[in-house]
Amino acid sequence: MRLAVIAGPPSAGKTAVVRQTVRTLTDRHRIAYLKIDVVRAFEDEELAAEFGIPTRKVCSGDLCPDHAGVMVMRDAVAWAEEEGADLLLVESAGLCLRCSPYTTQALGIVVLSAVSGTNTPLKMAAMLAHADVAVVTRIDLVSQAEKEVFRERIREVNPNLDIVETNAVQGTGMRYLLRAIEDHPAIADPDTVVLRGAPPLGVCTVCIGKTEIGWQHHFGVVRRLEDADYLFRGD
Repeated sequence: MRLAVIAGPPSAGKTAVVRQTVRTLTDRHRIAYLKIDVVRAFEDEELAAEFGIPTRKVCSGDLCPDHAGVMVMRDAVAWAEEEGADLLLVESAGLCLRCSPYTTQALGIVVLSAVSGTNTPLKMAAMLAHADVAVVTRIDLVSQAEKEVFRERIREVNPNLDIVETNAVQGTGMRYLLRAIEDHPAIADPDTVVLRGAPPLGVCTVCIGKTEIGWQHHFGVVRRLEDADYLFRGD
């Protein structure tokens, strides 16, 4: 079974990319889909109703959604195999832009919206740096110059990233992504799948309920205003 992990900020068009992928590949592949979100998710219900594929969702609640994804990924692979799937699509919540939800033996796909601003790729850290393919959506809403600047910003973060530009609603430009998914090797051994990069720490004194503002009231992982330029150094 092949595994593809789709990440990206909210409202970037991740589900539209998934929908076009399922619509095109469902005749050739048995596809399963997992949605990871925080409070509510409806994508699994919509895709199951539209395409009749097996779907599931996980709402992480108080836990970081990408940390939740790490915890449930092995179960998700086993579930998809039980469903007879030969392709599992996992769509992350992608909220903090710092997490890298991609694993080894999977195709890492990051989805970005061209209308989100030309500096957006520079803000996405590991989510972009550890991906295999960047899918840039809504290219029909920006100028050619803006598209070129956006592409160069992606290259600044990850020079080796393959870039697919698409209007995901219409499905234009998706051919390369679909070929990359189909050409990607299947999972060799689920028990050896690991994260590609280290996620940020999941516990601090804010996490355990302290509500005071100011680093002076906290311990463990703390940040002062003067430290703001050094929050992320890369993996």
